[in-house]
Amino acid sequence: MTTKEKIISSALQTLTVEAEVLDGLKSSITDEFAECVELLYHCEGRVVVTGIGKSALVAQKIVATFNSTGTSALYMHAADAVHGDMGMIGPQDILLCLSKSGESPEIKVLIPFIHSMGNTIIAFVSKPDSFLAQKADHTIAIPVPQEADPNNLAPTSSTTAQMAMGDAMAVALLALRGFTPSDFAKYHPGGALGKQLYLKVSDLTEQNEKPAVRADDNIRKVILEISSKRLGAAAVLDKEGNLEGVITDGDLRRMLEGDGDTSHLTASDIMTVSPKTIDVQARAVDALAMIRKHSISQVIAMKGNEYVGMLHLHDLIREGLI
Repeated sequence: MTTKEKIISSALQTLTVEAEVLDGLKSSITDEFAECVELLYHCEGRVVVTGIGKSALVAQKIVATFNSTGTSALYMHAADAVHGDMGMIGPQDILLCLSKSGESPEIKVLIPFIHSMGNTIIAFVSKPDSFLAQKADHTIAIPVPQEADPNNLAPTSSTTAQMAMGDAMAVALLALRGFTPSDFAKYHPGGALGKQLYLKVSDLTEQNEKPAVRADDNIRKVILEISSKRLGAAAVLDKEGNLEGVITDGDLRRMLEGDGDTSHLTASDIMTVSPKTIDVQARAVDALAMIRKHSISQVIAMKGNEYVGMLHLHDLIREGLI
């Protein structure tokens, strides 16, 4: 077997083992799991997630997922907890403890102290007869027949399973809360993800010029308006200011490619009628979908029947939506 073949074989074996472990987690979605989710849903404090070693790293990820989906949570390292960090636990908090063996020395010290404080303990643990499994108020089994590494030692399948169970719990809580995209946006205001959820067309058009010409304006005026406003197009309005059409730089190029005299032409002669429009309060990502669907570079923003601005593809690129 060549080196490349060994690499591919090892990687495929890892994914196969971990996929089997994840499939086995379905047996742990029981009434006990549902009771734990209900406890967290009704929790008047926070969910304190703890662990040791690689489980501690998974705990941090679970905390991040909880917080981003509406469940207030914080991370506490099990070793630090017994050296003062237990002070972060409030009387209404619920402890979620992650451990494969359930026998770590730090866990054995921590759990009795948490019980003495009166807090509820939920355990993610792989060994049902372990100290943690026996002492926790609620135990969710994380069966791990085999780690993915050949020596069955490195935390691989077990950490994958812990993380997946944390996701299952977070999503179940999300469903109970009726968590909407608007709720999600509150916790993700930064980056492209947040912008997809909250950025409106108006947020972008208000930064732009508002190119517009009258239907009877001559071509020279049209060219100057499009060139000066730098959006590659201009809206065509009637005498009352109502939208009649749009002229893009592409329309101008096609006009100039013709053989005839263009000096007598007006905006109404070359405009595209019934241009693509979008409500100024719509999401910017919806404008992007329209631009992609119709293979255009601009879309006209409207407030009712009033022309209020123009959104260009470059605005969306600048905001990182593409």
